[in-house]
Amino acid sequence: MNEIEKLLPHRGSFLFVDKILSVSELEIVGTKTFDSTNSFLRGSFPDHHYVPGMILIESMAQCGGAGIRKLGLAEGVFALVSIQGAKFLKGVNYDTPVTYKIQNLKIGEKLIKQTGIIISGNDIVAEASWMSMKMEVAS
Repeated sequence: MNEIEKLLPHRGSFLFVDKILSVSELEIVGTKTFDSTNSFLRGSFPDHHYVPGMILIESMAQCGGAGIRKLGLAEGVFALVSIQGAKFLKGVNYDTPVTYKIQNLKIGEKLIKQTGIIISGNDIVAEASWMSMKMEVAS
């Protein structure tokens, strides 16, 4: 099991963080390269090889969640409950590394609020703010 799988409940083709580079109570930095062999992604824009925008937002939230877990600031399973101010500024091609820069705005026992950007090369390609809430999980 890799480090990210220890931090997040996601698996397989829906795990969108490769590595957490740094964490602090203020900022989380991580990376991902969306693999062109991922059949889940290939169906969205088959002729253009773009990662769908909502997958980019989900990937930022996963990076933020992994960082929070790595810091030991929250326990349990959290899920997205709202997304604010999402902007998609450029497309991200498959097999191109991206860097996440996530700012922690509020970290609570049941609610986490974060904002972030995704950088590809020297360009910001997406930005958004979101809230995640602790889920009641059946055993």
